[in-house]
Amino acid sequence: MLSALPSFDQIAVALPAVALAYVIFGIAGFGTALIAAPVLAHAMPVAAIVPMLALLDCAAAIVNGVRIGGDKVARDELARLVPLMVLGSLVGAWLLLMVPPRPMMLALGAFVVVYAIYGLVAPPPRGPLPPAFVLPFGGIGGIASAMFGSGGFIYAMYLGRRLADKDAVRATQSALIGLSTFTRAVIFALAGVYTDGRLALLALLLVPAMLLGTWIGHRVTLRLSREQFLRVLYVVLIGSGAALVLRAVTGG
Repeated sequence: MLSALPSFDQIAVALPAVALAYVIFGIAGFGTALIAAPVLAHAMPVAAIVPMLALLDCAAAIVNGVRIGGDKVARDELARLVPLMVLGSLVGAWLLLMVPPRPMMLALGAFVVVYAIYGLVAPPPRGPLPPAFVLPFGGIGGIASAMFGSGGFIYAMYLGRRLADKDAVRATQSALIGLSTFTRAVIFALAGVYTDGRLALLALLLVPAMLLGTWIGHRVTLRLSREQFLRVLYVVLIGSGAALVLRAVTGG
């Protein structure tokens, strides 16, 4: 964790990285770890990044939910996804101990990039995905969350093809991320990660950047049609998948 109180250099690096990450979160409902972590790693220990972002993601999910409106959350989709997310997380934790993560990270990142490129260039799909597709997407999302610290883009792929309302996609995505990161934050708290208060203090200092980023992202989505929103989502997915491929190749 942090060896001392947050320094000026750490805050100077973290503020713009967090603000940009939460612009993407405000638009797509995911992506903070994949965007912010590579930059934050230059200013703070890698082991401190995920616990700190878990605190900020919980707050951001609440902010996004309030801005969009809780009535936009597709509760039937949550009811399908959450049990599979939990099961997938348990499988992912087991795989993390049993299987080298880099080949799986490479395969998953390549799949996401190919899927998103196809989504950008293919004709618009006719009708939503059948409900049965929740099985692979929900399970794989949980596995990715446990193994790589980020599974939100998998849920976004599913919800983008299930829900016609872009605000419903974002609200449901935020609810999923909120549940996932809250669980993660509780685990970190029980493990004593936040005991000395330094990570919590750094997260508190970065709240203004998080609020600014999510506000900008929310304002951007107000100007987008569903088709434009999906195109932005696919571009973010390409970036997320490419980040996973880069992490797998470089071992970062």
